Amino acid sequence: MVKDISIAPLVAALRKSSQRPHAAFYAPGHKQGKGISPSLRELMGEEVFKADLPELPELDNLFAPDGAIAEAQELAAQTFGASKTWFLIDGSTCGIIAAILATCGMGEKIILPRNIHQSAIAGLILSGAVPIFVHPVYDPHTGLTYNVTPEAVGQALMEHPDTKAVMMLHPTYQGVCSDLKAIAEIVHSYDIPLLVDEAHGAHFAFHYQLPPSALSLGADLTVQSTHKTLGAMTQASMLHTQGNLVPSQRISKALQLVQSTSPSYLLLASLDAARSQMAIEGNKLMARTIAIANYAHTEIAQIPNLSVLDLGIQPGCEYLDLTRLTINVSKLGITGFEADEILHKQLGVTCELPLLYHLTFIISLGNTAEDIEKLIQACKTLSQLTIKSSPSSSTSPPPSSLIFYPSEVSPRQAYFSATETVPIDRASDRFCGELICPYPPGIPLLMPGEVITEEAIAYLKQILTEGGTITGCNDPTLQTIQALK
Repeated sequence: MVKDISIAPLVAALRKSSQRPHAAFYAPGHKQGKGISPSLRELMGEEVFKADLPELPELDNLFAPDGAIAEAQELAAQTFGASKTWFLIDGSTCGIIAAILATCGMGEKIILPRNIHQSAIAGLILSGAVPIFVHPVYDPHTGLTYNVTPEAVGQALMEHPDTKAVMMLHPTYQGVCSDLKAIAEIVHSYDIPLLVDEAHGAHFAFHYQLPPSALSLGADLTVQSTHKTLGAMTQASMLHTQGNLVPSQRISKALQLVQSTSPSYLLLASLDAARSQMAIEGNKLMARTIAIANYAHTEIAQIPNLSVLDLGIQPGCEYLDLTRLTINVSKLGITGFEADEILHKQLGVTCELPLLYHLTFIISLGNTAEDIEKLIQACKTLSQLTIKSSPSSSTSPPPSSLIFYPSEVSPRQAYFSATETVPIDRASDRFCGELICPYPPGIPLLMPGEVITEEAIAYLKQILTEGGTITGCNDPTLQTIQALK
């Protein structure tokens, strides 16, 4: 039955409940803002706390929905083209973990791209699944990773026909999408599900000039960060499924393990509101977003010593998200980390992701023409200010070009194994005992059970030297590393 997609039932229920006069003897302790810190009230106002409510009878239950949440999720499924949708209040991270838990058990194989987010590694550790990594296409001219080809997935499945699931990225941080339709056909020929980390693609379904959504290309399950590119609050995401290769009860069961038992209704309502907004005017909002993004691409591409990522169809790149802007700053003689600091601290412009040679910007429905003009002017100023000698970062290869050796130890085995502290310069060829990520984007350079290579060590050192951040390691200075005993 088709529902009126313009309504927002959970928003309406929360509004009504927040305005009901009553004496509250339930959590949270601030009692609709009456006990909130004055400093926080001054920052955020009073109204938001009135709606910070728990699972009251009229607000439904996230883990057994049959009221407002159930209706909101049904509307989301209808809007995004899914058979069933779950709201996530612990980000796409919990959705990715749940997807793996629902499809793979201890010792069972799953195929993933090597540039997968660290949340998938957490899913491997918790499930005990064994990863079969496929390498995305690396372009030495841009120094960027694109995406995985259908041929690479097909080869991995030929070598591992007992694989239980395949997980792909759609898109990468830079907006690069693979030929997901061809990959889906290959995966389904083995009668196994295609899972998709679509964290950065929640907007794809709303305009023909954007890459097609993962569901429209044949994915069985996809996880979207509604907060990243649409209008939900930070940490609010959705998980969508279609078909029968991933049973709904297994998803619900897995989500009970990884979602909070005290869900935030502010986050849930923001998902309902964001969905309603896109159902009513999504095409119009995306058309405007694409227009200002195209203008930014055109103008910045003309600035001396800057170049903008602009790819045609090629291996690993079937589509490129027009709302994702990636700028190469290497000709300025500085690193992306240095450029990011100048833009952020001096010029009032902040990017999503700085890398050694690139800056990536998310242009969304929330950006204005004024934002774009400020970005263009900041790039012009950056170009004029920073011409100097070549960056020292040119000496070490990006992680995408490094060799990763198949591990004899699964992520779960390694995670629960005894480790010892080893000086970084003596760690080469040892099995890694921790999850080490340059962050963002949170793509592991080393994960538990993986062989520590000299190239990986050199790259991690370079990231720190050039001003980047490393997360997950026990020693943030990287003088030592945890290796398996």
